Amino acid sequence: MGNLTLFIGGAKSGKTKAALSEAAKYPAPRIYLATAQGLDCEMQDRIKRHQAERGPEWRTLEAPLDPSAAIRGLDSDSLILMDCLTLWFSNLLLAKPFEEQGIDYYTDQVELLVSAMDDYKGPIILVSNELGSGIVPMDAPTRLYRDAVGLAHQRLAAFATQAYLVVAGLHIKLK
Repeated sequence: MGNLTLFIGGAKSGKTKAALSEAAKYPAPRIYLATAQGLDCEMQDRIKRHQAERGPEWRTLEAPLDPSAAIRGLDSDSLILMDCLTLWFSNLLLAKPFEEQGIDYYTDQVELLVSAMDDYKGPIILVSNELGSGIVPMDAPTRLYRDAVGLAHQRLAAFATQAYLVVAGLHIKLK
């Protein structure tokens, strides 16, 4: 089993803040594995704000489509904080025609990620948005996305050594 700590919560629940607090327990340098893409001005500004909040002891590694390869490419045992799984899955959903996707595509991607994390020598923190508490989406791509994220969470929580649910800035230990 690897050394994964998982933080799951709703949008603006405080999960990244909790993950950064956990990451501060580890020595610098730390690696921030970013999955966000600055495709519009608002997102570009958001990314800049997050980078400034982290400070100089963080090295940012952008991996919007293949965080597994990014992890495998590291020659380090520094802490990795991957933020976030749901943005990664959004990128995958937009990068490939929906007709070529299916739940197996996403579960295969998660298995590649778990394998890379398992081989990595250092600690990893992963942040993700909880989506399963809402209504059933009306369209097929959104249902596929929600289902894929839910299955990914189950797999990653089983792999993780620690898992937390974050609500209203409070984190509840699940594992």
